[in-house]
Amino acid sequence: MGPFYPDSEQLAALLIEVLHLEDYTLRKEDVAVSTDNGNPRHFSSIFVVSGGAGVSGAQVARTVLAQFPEMQIPVVIVPYVKSPEQVKVAVERAAGDQGTIVHTQVDARLRHVLIEEARNRNVAAIDLMGPLLSRITHVTGQVPIGQPGLYREIHQAYYDRVEAIEFTVAHDDGKKPEDLGQAEIVLIGPSRVGKTPLSMYLSVLGWRVANVPLLREILPPPQLFEVQRERVVGLIVEPSQLVAHRELRQKRLGTGRRSSYSDTLQLHREIEEARTFYKRNGIRAVDVTDKPIEESAEEVIALITRRTG
Repeated sequence: MGPFYPDSEQLAALLIEVLHLEDYTLRKEDVAVSTDNGNPRHFSSIFVVSGGAGVSGAQVARTVLAQFPEMQIPVVIVPYVKSPEQVKVAVERAAGDQGTIVHTQVDARLRHVLIEEARNRNVAAIDLMGPLLSRITHVTGQVPIGQPGLYREIHQAYYDRVEAIEFTVAHDDGKKPEDLGQAEIVLIGPSRVGKTPLSMYLSVLGWRVANVPLLREILPPPQLFEVQRERVVGLIVEPSQLVAHRELRQKRLGTGRRSSYSDTLQLHREIEEARTFYKRNGIRAVDVTDKPIEESAEEVIALITRRTG
């Protein structure tokens, strides 16, 4: 079994289970609570203060906020806080907004500074790491190393893959052409040639992919011509297979009547025009006819790595 990466719900459940929160009373050093003459303060933003990227704290905060669907409470991440001066700035910022701090500081010194500063500024500060760190130290006798961002560092490949998938989904079918320069691979080709499934497969392998359709009589976005040619790959498929793909799409959409979209002669012209476009612009092509997606992906990666490596 591979490593377990909890989502926000599971992370909150794990915190409750480990800390036994049903029998656990927060200590004064864990939470600095503020009120105005005993009256509840208006709830403003939640500030997630972290020595790392703040992902864990933000997940827990948003998991809790999901229990209050009628409330719109902003979550502000204050990442990479690694000095007492940065702690003071973060607390001052929260105080100015009458906000609440949720912190995940694993550095004991900075955690103490944050709690004291929050108390002095009358800011509620909720410590997500301290109690669990103390519990593990008490049970095992081991002292935490206090290095922020260690989990993300250890699992960086996982986070890179997630970011690649998110990028690819956001840049499917010609979306956000202004970002094409950020893609590691740009796939182009006629409609239904297989750009989207191939893009998604490559993203799961960790590649940030954008794909752009080639449409007859419509020029591609100008940003495409600014991308390094080494990162652009054209897709080609036999017209007979493209006809089958488009007819299936029309059937699923309930438009069974024949049109130029699935006309065999028109598709032959589209494929030839695509070949001409690739040749004219110095773009290498991969023929995906009757190939499993894994094989097409290998060919694309081979082209990219051979030309950019």
